[in-house]
Amino acid sequence: MSTSKSDQPQYEKEEKFEKEEEKSEKDEEKTSQEKEEKNWEEKWRRDPLGAAMWAVILIWAGLVLLVENTGLLSRLEIAGSGVEGWPIILIGAGIILLVEIAIRLLVPAYRRPVGGNLVLAAVLIGVGLANLVGWNVGWAIVLIAVGVGLLLRGLIRGL
Repeated sequence: MSTSKSDQPQYEKEEKFEKEEEKSEKDEEKTSQEKEEKNWEEKWRRDPLGAAMWAVILIWAGLVLLVENTGLLSRLEIAGSGVEGWPIILIGAGIILLVEIAIRLLVPAYRRPVGGNLVLAAVLIGVGLANLVGWNVGWAIVLIAVGVGLLLRGLIRGL
């Protein structure tokens, strides 16, 4: 004796419907995760600027340490004392980040929020200068740079 679909009790139909619904939700979730992974990979392929800037920062650090190890950097004097490598590395890294920010603002293909990089650049430059000339000057420069960054951000958004 065979039963047709219409002969099935109501609760069996509801169970089938719930199972199909769960399956479709899982499929949608899996598809959205695949899209997120794809978008993440595409983001890095389309935005090589960030990776290039960090590579330039590492090259800069290596060059400064090389010059310091050869003894050429100790010949420079700022505020009556010799110059060490790490403050120069920090200042250079901050300047390189500022160049990245300028490129991101000027080239539409690389446009992305730059607030975090601006604060990082200001801190790196401030700490580097503080190690060279003194902490009272360095922290003042950091505060000024962050304030100027916030001002520029407000002006750019207003345009």
